[in-house]
Amino acid sequence: MSNGWKDNSIRIELVRSWREEEIVELYRAAGWWKEEMDPTRINDLIRGSFLFAVAIDISTGRAVGMGRVISDGIADGYIQDLVVQSDRRSWGVGRMIVARLLEECKKRKITWIGLIAKPGKEDFYRSLGFAPMSGHVPMLFAEEGSGC
Repeated sequence: MSNGWKDNSIRIELVRSWREEEIVELYRAAGWWKEEMDPTRINDLIRGSFLFAVAIDISTGRAVGMGRVISDGIADGYIQDLVVQSDRRSWGVGRMIVARLLEECKKRKITWIGLIAKPGKEDFYRSLGFAPMSGHVPMLFAEEGSGC
């Protein structure tokens, strides 16, 4: 599937698969990759996402950023795993990825779109129309001994 959104050097595509090593590299760049994870399952992760966007360097064809939406496809969507390679940050790549994901969710009439912002990134997300959910606390299931 190729739905490109272009600026001068980056194109945003919604994909159903991608080169595993490039996606693993992005997860590592964000500090989210755990070595016990199986890189051969990356395309299962992509296909299991409601939307998966890749920012592609037009000159090399390589992924330099990504983001995805987890959703039931009817009502709610959650943006997660937004990451851009460090040498491409402040180019507007993250903004392009989020804008594309929002556009696609709205086309599908998904209007409740949430995310959890990393501390220090609140202003970035506010500039894209997100606001803190007062009265709500993000939580994570933590099995005993998981280190969470």
